[in-house]
Amino acid sequence: MIDLQSLRQVSLFAQLNDQDLHWLAEHGSDLWLEPGKKFPKEGERADYFYVLLEGKLRITKNFGGHEMYLATYEPGTPFGEVPLFTNKPYLASACALQESHLFRLNKDAFWEMLTNLPSITRNLLNIMGERMQVLESTSQQREKLVALGTLAAGLAHEMNNPAAASCRAAEQLQETLERLSSFALKLSQQPITKEQMAYIVNLQHHTIKRATPAPYIDSLTQSDLENEVADWLKTHSVDDVWKLTPALVQAGLNTEWLDTFVEHVTADLLSDALKWLEATLTGVELLNEIEQSTTRISKLIKAVKDYSYMDQAPLQQVDVHEGLQSTLAILGYKLKRSVVVTRQYDLSLPRIYAYGSQLNQVWTNLIDNAINAIQGNGQIWIRTSRENDSLLVEITDNGAGIPPEIHSRIFEPFFTTKGVGEGTGLGLHIAYRIVVTHHQGDISFISQPGCTCFQVRLPIEQSH
Repeated sequence: MIDLQSLRQVSLFAQLNDQDLHWLAEHGSDLWLEPGKKFPKEGERADYFYVLLEGKLRITKNFGGHEMYLATYEPGTPFGEVPLFTNKPYLASACALQESHLFRLNKDAFWEMLTNLPSITRNLLNIMGERMQVLESTSQQREKLVALGTLAAGLAHEMNNPAAASCRAAEQLQETLERLSSFALKLSQQPITKEQMAYIVNLQHHTIKRATPAPYIDSLTQSDLENEVADWLKTHSVDDVWKLTPALVQAGLNTEWLDTFVEHVTADLLSDALKWLEATLTGVELLNEIEQSTTRISKLIKAVKDYSYMDQAPLQQVDVHEGLQSTLAILGYKLKRSVVVTRQYDLSLPRIYAYGSQLNQVWTNLIDNAINAIQGNGQIWIRTSRENDSLLVEITDNGAGIPPEIHSRIFEPFFTTKGVGEGTGLGLHIAYRIVVTHHQGDISFISQPGCTCFQVRLPIEQSH
């Protein structure tokens, strides 16, 4: 039987009389752990309540396949009460940092102890409340970091293409400028009249204006035009036909234009003049590509700033449509061509006082869940409307739906339908706390096979 003096050293049992301590000693048992021994383990069935008498334990929880440190337990610390109270497996693992001595009670003795010793019940409920707050707070921070990492990875993916295109265009532009200088020098060395030079310069401005932006031509029409232009150039003994043809056709210059052009320049100037014009058009095209790429990067950065409400007060008047749009931009890497997003916005809705970045976290969780529900292939509808004194946001998907037997648990902390390491079960719980606790709103859902709709109601007139 365990030593009574060891139990007296535990603050949880400090006020018990000898009779109660004898009862604990009779119903409990010893457990010795060597350094490095992990016990209990997260996910195992909870059968015991423990109190650390000697030694030291490191408490960790698994998040996404990685163990995260939660706390270090010193002698006198009780643990294991949370899963027994909630009838769930152990929420975390304990590992002995040094040789450790534990006192334990099985499940039946634990409940009998709570019935017969109310002072322990009160203390344990206080401990459990504090412990759950710490665990939930730590898990929420982890959830946010995981979400941030996912968004950062997606953002990097989205930025990579325009950044690479911009770098590639800049390199090609440098080569084009060198060619342009060479052609201009060569052209200036040719016998050319002032009238011809004025025509060519005027033609350059006209052609650039005409080619910006480049007119759309379908592939079949472009192929036919390139063949016609190539034949014309060969007939007039122009060099580098294969290089000149695509640039001229892309700029909308056809054989009729070439017939007019050749009337204003002599035959010996034709080839050099066209090469100079092609280099100019290529340079303009590359500049357009750089502009489009950098504009795309700028829009992504703006989306991030809008999403996080960077440099803005946390509580302010916000437009939910701006938040929804910036969230869709951030999640763009997940919205492939096989995902159809339909927006049905009531743009007459007023701004509301809210924590913008927190609401965006709600939209992220709900839209991301919808994307997962359709497994990257289906439809998502996002609708806003007014419902009495509330602003209603509905996010619907045509996925498989949520099984009826888990409807009542969807917003519970740590409840998840995802596999081990894939989710913490806090996404919807965080969304619930943000909407209900922080914004005095409401979040609910309707689900059946082929249609799941989450509804968020936010008060339009809100105290602030």
